[in-house]
Amino acid sequence: MLERRTHHDDLVDHLVRSTPLQRGEAARVVLDVLAYFDETTEAFVRRRHRELQSGGLHNAEIFERIAAELPHRAVAPPELSLRQLRRIVYG
Repeated sequence: MLERRTHHDDLVDHLVRSTPLQRGEAARVVLDVLAYFDETTEAFVRRRHRELQSGGLHNAEIFERIAAELPHRAVAPPELSLRQLRRIVYG
């Protein structure tokens, strides 16, 4: 069976050498990580709001936590006010 080569073969090769992952698993991990970092600020805010809300937190606490998390993203977005965060979630 022919293996499909990707733009990230060097990373996949490294993961196969340095972990117990098989090539297909390593490629899937790379794609999952890339998708995570491709997430827009708006998608991140909505996703984290859902996750934290399902964990029983209230909006005041949720938006404070999201505001604290945003600067630590791989590519940090501009600082957003709590009002801007609410508008992303509720329109």
